[in-house]
Amino acid sequence: MPTEWPSALVIEILATTANLIFVIFMIRENIICWFFGIVGSLLSIYLFIGAKLYSEAFLYFFYVLFGIWGWIRWHRRQEQDSNPVSKWSVASHIRALLGASALALGLGYIALSLTDAQRPFIDAFTTAFSFLATYLEVAKVLDAWIYWILINLASIWLYHDRSLDIYAVLIGVYALLSVWGYISWNRAYRESIA
Repeated sequence: MPTEWPSALVIEILATTANLIFVIFMIRENIICWFFGIVGSLLSIYLFIGAKLYSEAFLYFFYVLFGIWGWIRWHRRQEQDSNPVSKWSVASHIRALLGASALALGLGYIALSLTDAQRPFIDAFTTAFSFLATYLEVAKVLDAWIYWILINLASIWLYHDRSLDIYAVLIGVYALLSVWGYISWNRAYRESIA
């Protein structure tokens, strides 16, 4: 409705700004990133429910919870002076890919069967793999950025399809920032093992 649009637009702008600041501070490995991630995620939940992207709304609720955990975990590890970037084995990635795919299929089927969700399987796949990538960010695993590049590319279309064009542009910026994040964290990883 026209009377709702300006407030939704303002919330979308605030959410995208907070989420963008989150990614920039995440790349820089600055713990304040979690504050901006939590705020941006809370605002995003409202928008995704309105756009009938329920898996995305659920994902951003997850981001709020993982933002709290990430803030606590990074703080504790910084106090111990031990919060390095690490890498996962191929076997760990295979298990993670299988688990995230199974979760995505389950979420997609539930959304298709029980809700009026739009694009339930694409929404579910970006959601499930975002769970995985977020976990990898909290654990400071370098490969999180590879997952984010792929997720972001798929999400650009999904958001544009649901008329969340500001989010689509933001996700395009995220895709570029994810490349920067990979380069930055890879440099930190190489320095930590040298």
